Amino acid sequence: MAKKEPGFAHQDKLAFYKKLVSFFPEAELKGATMPYTSCNGNMFSFMNPEGKLAIRLSADDRDTFMKKQKTGLMEAHGTIMKEYVEVPDQLLLSPAKLKTDFGKSLAYVKSLKPKATKK
Repeated sequence: MAKKEPGFAHQDKLAFYKKLVSFFPEAELKGATMPYTSCNGNMFSFMNPEGKLAIRLSADDRDTFMKKQKTGLMEAHGTIMKEYVEVPDQLLLSPAKLKTDFGKSLAYVKSLKPKATKK
């Protein structure tokens, strides 16, 4: 029996995430088993092992997004991630529709204090 290659299980959703990230040349998708994006050492989006996408937004943008998309804050490992909203699957399937909110997420993270690198 062939050994299964490690990697991300939800390749279909990952393809949509890659498309979304491709709209932003300064964003780079990282992580093999938990794909994510970061800027200046601050993560601003990720896809969990269940294939749920989360984006990090400012308080005002977060409230607006949750009301408009009828969603809530992202939960990871039993913890509510207070700055991350869960992106509904139907929105993930249309990366162009999510482009504006993803851009707001990137802009928000750029406004944060950069984290020191380990290099």
